[in-house]
Amino acid sequence: MAPEALRVAGLDQSLRRLGRNVHDRGNVSGPINPETQRVGGYRHLAEVAAWCRNVRDTVYESLSAGETPILMGGDHSLTIGSVAAIAKHCAERGTPLAMLWLDAHADFNVASSSPSGNLHGMPVAVICGHGPPELTSLGMQVPMLPADRIVQIGIRSVDEIEKRLVVDSGLVVYDMRRIDELRMRTVMEQALAYVGKNGAHLHVSFDVDFLDPGIAPGVPSTVPGGPTYREAQLCMEMIHDSGLMRSLDIMELNPAFDEGNRTAELCVELVESLFGEQILARASGVPGKYSL
Repeated sequence: MAPEALRVAGLDQSLRRLGRNVHDRGNVSGPINPETQRVGGYRHLAEVAAWCRNVRDTVYESLSAGETPILMGGDHSLTIGSVAAIAKHCAERGTPLAMLWLDAHADFNVASSSPSGNLHGMPVAVICGHGPPELTSLGMQVPMLPADRIVQIGIRSVDEIEKRLVVDSGLVVYDMRRIDELRMRTVMEQALAYVGKNGAHLHVSFDVDFLDPGIAPGVPSTVPGGPTYREAQLCMEMIHDSGLMRSLDIMELNPAFDEGNRTAELCVELVESLFGEQILARASGVPGKYSL
């Protein structure tokens, strides 16, 4: 239901107002969720692999057409397909790749560490080469993206064994304590300087539960203590100002948990900032100066 909620909230119109040409490729299709128990450590592995394969092919088609793909979802495991496509696209062009992972969760579980076996808790691990071959093989190479080219921001819920996996992985992590200590501006300055050095193509994977549930209730896994409205807007505005973003995921939006579509509407506002919406136009390179 998430893609339709974003359409109803006016994502298409907002991007057009900002001068973008929009090509809605429609919904990606895939198998029905069978709601079965975990098998071999994973729930619904065959179905998730089919979905990610279809996402990979659709995102790659968009990239090949010279577009900036926006994947709307949906379970965050779909990002495995998105990154598989982007990594292939970048490898073919000799362009380095980096990713910002905006999320309340590290999503670095493996079968032995996951309490549930749900693959939406494992996509970063899969992208970094840890997981079932049905998923790790979707990219041109394993890993699809090395851990040290991924920066996570907003993390505040990590499973017990997963904590050790994250620490040992090489991921760059700004959890909410670091954001509290440094403030969002400094975090984004450091993160963007890092990915700007390591990757010319920046992929932003935005899990809506990155946001504090007080402003974004429409997700299945709310975690208190996330970024405020202004912190989130600053994050998106600074990503736009960097000029690095070339692809985007908007994930884990679930209208069944929302209140009058306000989470989807907030997502559209944040995407507007990612694509250049500003309070006032800032004069380039002149602190505190503005232009019309």
